[in-house]
Amino acid sequence: MDPARRRRGARRLWTAAVAALALPLAMLSTTSTPARAAALQCSVDYRTNDWGSGFTADLTLTNRGTDPISGWTLTYAYAGNQKLTNGWNGTWSQSGQQITVNNATYNGTIAVGAAVSTGAQFTYSGTNAAPAGFAINGTTCVGAHQPPVTVLTSPAAGAVYTQGDAVPLAATAAAADNATISKIEFYDDTTLLGTDTSAPYSLSATGLAVGSHSLVAKAYDSLGASASSTPVGITVASGPAVVASTNQLAVQQGRTGTYTLKLSTQPSANVTVTTARTAGNTGLTVTGGASLTFTPSNWSTAQNVTLTANATGTGAATFESTATGHAKASVTATEIAGAKAYDARFLDLYGKITNPANGYFSPEGIPYHSVETLIVEAPDQGHETTSEAYSYLLWLQAMYGKITGDWTKFNGAWDIMEKYMIPTHADQPTNSFYNASKPATYAPELDTPNEYPAKLDTGVSVGSDPLAGELKTAYGTDDVYGMHWLQDVDNVYGYGNSPGKCEAGPTDTGPSYINTFQRGAQESVWETVPQPTCDAFKYGGTNGYLDLFTGDASYAKQWKFTNAPDADARAVQAAYWADIWAEAQGKGGDVSATVGKAAKMGDYLRYAMYDKYFKKIGNCVGPTACPAGTGKDASHYLLSWYYAWGGATDTSAGWAWRIGSSHTHGGYQNPLAAYALSSYADLKPKSATGQADWAKSLTRQLEFYRWLQSNEGAIAGGATNSWAGRYATPPSGTSTFYGMYYDQQPVYHDPPSNQWFGFQAWSMERVAEYYQQTGNASAKAVLDKWVDWALSKTTVNPDGTFLIPSTLQWSGRPDTWNASSPGANTGLHVTVADYTNDVGVAAAYAKTLTYYAAKSGDTEAKTTAKALLDGMWTHNQDALGIAVPETRADYNRFDDGVYVPSTFSGTMPNGDRINSSSTFASLRSFYEDDPAWSKIESYLAGGAAPVFTYHRFWAQADIALAMGSYAELLE
Repeated sequence: MDPARRRRGARRLWTAAVAALALPLAMLSTTSTPARAAALQCSVDYRTNDWGSGFTADLTLTNRGTDPISGWTLTYAYAGNQKLTNGWNGTWSQSGQQITVNNATYNGTIAVGAAVSTGAQFTYSGTNAAPAGFAINGTTCVGAHQPPVTVLTSPAAGAVYTQGDAVPLAATAAAADNATISKIEFYDDTTLLGTDTSAPYSLSATGLAVGSHSLVAKAYDSLGASASSTPVGITVASGPAVVASTNQLAVQQGRTGTYTLKLSTQPSANVTVTTARTAGNTGLTVTGGASLTFTPSNWSTAQNVTLTANATGTGAATFESTATGHAKASVTATEIAGAKAYDARFLDLYGKITNPANGYFSPEGIPYHSVETLIVEAPDQGHETTSEAYSYLLWLQAMYGKITGDWTKFNGAWDIMEKYMIPTHADQPTNSFYNASKPATYAPELDTPNEYPAKLDTGVSVGSDPLAGELKTAYGTDDVYGMHWLQDVDNVYGYGNSPGKCEAGPTDTGPSYINTFQRGAQESVWETVPQPTCDAFKYGGTNGYLDLFTGDASYAKQWKFTNAPDADARAVQAAYWADIWAEAQGKGGDVSATVGKAAKMGDYLRYAMYDKYFKKIGNCVGPTACPAGTGKDASHYLLSWYYAWGGATDTSAGWAWRIGSSHTHGGYQNPLAAYALSSYADLKPKSATGQADWAKSLTRQLEFYRWLQSNEGAIAGGATNSWAGRYATPPSGTSTFYGMYYDQQPVYHDPPSNQWFGFQAWSMERVAEYYQQTGNASAKAVLDKWVDWALSKTTVNPDGTFLIPSTLQWSGRPDTWNASSPGANTGLHVTVADYTNDVGVAAAYAKTLTYYAAKSGDTEAKTTAKALLDGMWTHNQDALGIAVPETRADYNRFDDGVYVPSTFSGTMPNGDRINSSSTFASLRSFYEDDPAWSKIESYLAGGAAPVFTYHRFWAQADIALAMGSYAELLE
């Protein structure tokens, strides 16, 4: 398996005064270089996951030579009775003890310094020794030097210290291949606290600010390799505090639950800590440890508090532990039905996610993309966030409300999202000048970044916007109510575009709106130039960043935002479930105001149903030949990649623009949200035609799935109303859906947008929810075929570990759509190129199977959903959540060049130069201060592909949600 192929995320944005282009969180891939004859040099990194009678082997092949490897055959031998079962990312065979692996069609070239991964599953008995050596194309490879194993042994995760007291840091490290440890560095997030060069490795950290801290130890060995520990979260309090071992506790009916207390600092005399229920479910009571005494000698020794649940109650209660002169500790305990073990799992993981010390949230309460900072996928830094993360926070808090009966956190999550991710009036100040009869000026999308800037063309007619007037009538404002897609939460880049501000600069604190993608389908995250959403020409070049992307005679200071429709639709989806669950508890009034805001968001989300320039849908060829739309004839009624809006910063300048998107993808559709906005009274939009539009969208989305369903069952890419993004002529024979052209890789190509299995799981989960709620026959027909295919490609091993599809490859095309007689799509095919144990994707897949099994009664779907959830719970837990190691061979692209025209010269807010010599890393020099940076340096210098264990917020939330869904429907 190649975990680098699991990459998610990419939203791409045109930031001219006229257009915006956004992408879904996309996978990344390594680039390939044409091969030349060369002396081959190589290394092979061999790792296993062993369960006693079988194992999976993951091998990373790295090109250590000076020329590319074109076509490879890997050979090695086992000493025992290991027997090949199946393999991926290559063609595997076995003769006796000899193993041979030939490259797959898509990974045959290994660029200089690059790596590819391959893997297989084996059975065995007795011993399972690693192979003694490897060869590629007959040349013996060196073993990849393994980085040291580093563990931060102190402080303990969740510890609380008093401001001014020293925090004792200690770490151990072990080096491989007879190397020795040369030093250990200690970090607070990305800030170096100090270094120790001799064992035992320790540091006394003083001066840590009040708040949460993520501590990391990083070891270096004598061969130059380095590795960081798993982060440990602690809290520094303003004074002495009572410390609880958790902030969430599940207690089953008729049983007890226990957590521990201690003090944060040594007292001068005995301290009595009293624990009592202060609010909530009276069925939970303190039956042990209600009064505990801590002395100057045992203050740091944990003592138990025991809670007992009655036999019939449910819901949450708050227990506070107080002591004179100490900050209190608060624990939320939830009484759950006796058999609801998966609800208990939800609460356990929810506690880890929401524990401030674990690093998932900013001080403002904004969810980071990941706990870890060095991560590149759609967000190009871990402490950025996306509208996707906000939508998962809403869904997580909705499930929390269902289990606990506490809806304040769901409402609070919407408030956080509204405050920080929906642009305020100050962020979009000139919408009143928007002319709905001419929404935007046309600019073509181009194939590669080096073809930009793209010229504006006022000679191309655009259609009229039928939504603006009715939305203003419904809501009394010209402002758009939708999320922007990307935010630099800690203002690492330094633009300082926090809500209501424009280029306030590096000294601004809090979240800053940013953009990255903007230059066509081939632009990967590695080729982007980050830029602000409000461009006041303070940074960048003479015209800020605008002339990198669009060609015009002059440029005006401007603001611009891009919406990711899948995230807004997921927010509506979360609001639907919150309302359903709250109503079942008799608490519908608790969430009614928030649900009303979700309906408003859904009303504006209809902009995603329109052609980019509001041209007519169907057979739209030629920028000037394709006619302008006159209203709803410009709507394809699907959820496209984006909608966007912008305008002048000068409130007297008098212009603003809005666009939709011509490109649609199967992975973005959300029939549950369409159903909620068209058929569920509490989510009915206020506008005159919103409900009818969503009703038509629901039907159209279900047809779209049917049209894209391959002969095997997987859902193919999508369709476009603007071939190549410029209304070009599609290849002869291209099939159509209501006149839109089939595109197997809509919008982005590096890597192809259709290859990630996660889009399958995400999208089919929404279909399964809709089916579970309504029993719709069309949804069931799509699911029946998809589930059979997915189950046939899923492996659950005897020890509970699992493999699910990762990278998909496509051939052929669907039949042209005939609504009255749909084709069988016998010419559209999918194959699984490789497999993964990605826990986030597995959770979405398990949810799909859960909702499908709950309605259909399918036994295999139910048992597989349980197996996936049990497998990750048993094998993949750590202090921060549930995660698996990932080999990031794509990180060789840190040195990729970023195209900047030779005529452009400018600077980033921190002084990084923007010119024709720029690279991905040179535009992001802040990475050099990251504790994980040396792993990248080592890899770029010829070392092994780095391995990371990431804790992505969306994945942790999806795992927790999958546990809660299984408890609700199948437990």
